[in-house]
Amino acid sequence: MRKTEIIKSKENKFFKRIKKLKTKKYRDKEKLFIAEGHKFLDFKEVPKYIVIREECDRYEEKIAAFNCEKYILSEPLFNEITTQENSQGIILIYEMRDGEMEALEDNIVVLDRVQDPGNLGTIIRVADAAGYKDIILTKGSVDVYNDKCVRSSMGSLFNMNILYREAGELLKDLREKGYKLSVTALATDAVSYSEMKLGERNAIIFGNEGQGVAQEIIDTADQKVIIPIYGSAESLNVAMASGIMLYKCRELLG
Repeated sequence: MRKTEIIKSKENKFFKRIKKLKTKKYRDKEKLFIAEGHKFLDFKEVPKYIVIREECDRYEEKIAAFNCEKYILSEPLFNEITTQENSQGIILIYEMRDGEMEALEDNIVVLDRVQDPGNLGTIIRVADAAGYKDIILTKGSVDVYNDKCVRSSMGSLFNMNILYREAGELLKDLREKGYKLSVTALATDAVSYSEMKLGERNAIIFGNEGQGVAQEIIDTADQKVIIPIYGSAESLNVAMASGIMLYKCRELLG
């Protein structure tokens, strides 16, 4: 059993280090990210550190099961790190994993400049539920290790191969690897999602919340696909649309 260190000073080096993880620049530098909440204690992924708020002793048995460094922070220090109003007093810090183009499976998800971390977390979760293992984000998309994204993914983040690529290079690579590109777009020549034709390898592409998929990508896609709206709603948000599309693709693939 590793010793649990108690920290009460703002000058403590570990405290200063993990506080900086709230910024993307430092997360990228340290290759670490924060996940907050007791739910993460239920996942098998082993964190590098567990940070516990002082006098928070509700999860001792679960915490003890992880062989990693553990720290107890005084309440004032913990409050400087938490991003939640009503924190459960548990923060886990994980090492980032680099995504791999070489590991792509036959059916993948591409997200073009998605901005909202809650949307991204939800898409990761629904893609995992629908059996996809790969998500590629174009440059300009939100950080997958944003705390809200991590929380919204509900642990599915640990199951996915996620990477960022520049759009032009990505399109070239996917073509070379034989992927059929299906892009969601409001276009006159778009086909209904129930009529789309899938190939042996498929990249299903979703776009920015306000602008949709970039024209550069639409122009090179094999087909444009639309989800019909039967009621009075103007549109679906990207997370909802991705869930509908990804499950429909699974159905069509058999």
